[in-house]
Amino acid sequence: MSRGKKPKWIVNIAIERMNILFENAEKQFHQHPERSDRYVEMAKKLSTKYNTKIPKKWSRRYCRKCNCFLCYGHNSTVRLINNQINIFCGECGHVMKIPYQREKKMKRRAKFDSKQKRTDE
Repeated sequence: MSRGKKPKWIVNIAIERMNILFENAEKQFHQHPERSDRYVEMAKKLSTKYNTKIPKKWSRRYCRKCNCFLCYGHNSTVRLINNQINIFCGECGHVMKIPYQREKKMKRRAKFDSKQKRTDE
């Protein structure tokens, strides 16, 4: 098979399959947690094979270290610490740190707007 970019229709099918796998992982988590972890592994293999990102909706729902599906409140905890969202994996103890992007942008815009008002007056 040739190297390089895959056709758009193949990439779209891969993204659909990843969505289906993550939805199944969410449904199966309470009855069969090991099965939901397997679905996550399969979705990650699809993303590497077709060189696509895992959809943003699902990218924070699995641990990047141990590949387990995270169900908030059951096997993971979410904390707000130092302007970051910290997601702790209960299986391996890994911490995903996600910055507050929107809040930071709004603060910068507010500062910029207040500076402009001062110069206009």
